[in-house]
Amino acid sequence: MSKSLITLPNHHLRERSKKIGYIGDEVRKLIAEMEKATLDWEDSREHEVGVALAAVQIDQLYRVVIIRNNFDDKTDRTFRVFINPEITKYEGAIIADYEGCLSIKNVYGLVPRHSKVRVKALGMDGKEIRLTAEGFLARVFQHEIDHTNGKVFIDHIKDDAQAFFVLSSERKLEPLDYEKDIINNVDLWG
Repeated sequence: MSKSLITLPNHHLRERSKKIGYIGDEVRKLIAEMEKATLDWEDSREHEVGVALAAVQIDQLYRVVIIRNNFDDKTDRTFRVFINPEITKYEGAIIADYEGCLSIKNVYGLVPRHSKVRVKALGMDGKEIRLTAEGFLARVFQHEIDHTNGKVFIDHIKDDAQAFFVLSSERKLEPLDYEKDIINNVDLWG
C-alpha cells in the first residue's frame, strides 16, 4: 500500500485546500502521485476499487481531484483530472447510500447525497470543464469536493447511530457499535 495516503486523525484532512493558479510540471507530478497512491491502495485489496482521490489525501493541500474513468472495470486504470472543482448546483433527490474512504480506515457510512450535481473545474489543459453528474458519479464528486473543503463523509452522518458500518471478512457491511466504535474513536474525530 502506498505510504503517501493519510488517514484520520491527520488534521490536514480537516483543512481547506488551496486553489491551483498555474498548471505546470508540479501539478502533473502531483496528479501522477495521486494516481499511484490510488492504484497502490487498490492493489492491496482484492475486492475494492480505488474510485477517486483528492490531493489532500496524499497530504497535498491543493484543490485537485482525480476520478476513475470506468468504475466497473478494474483493469481500466485511467483517471480524469479536475482542478479547482466546485459544485455549482445541487439537484435531484437526496438519497442515502454506502460510502467508504481511503482516508478513513475500516469504516463505511450510509450517507445522504444529492442524486444530481452540476460541476465546474479546470482540465489538465487549463480549459474550463462544466458537466452534470448523476447517480454514483454525483456522489463521487460530492465526496471528493468535500475533501477539498476539509470535510469527510462521516461529518454528514455523525449524529446518526444507524449509519456506520464495517466490512466483514465475508465482504458484507455490518453495523458498528455507535458508542464504542464511533463516538469514542479518537482516530475518527481527532
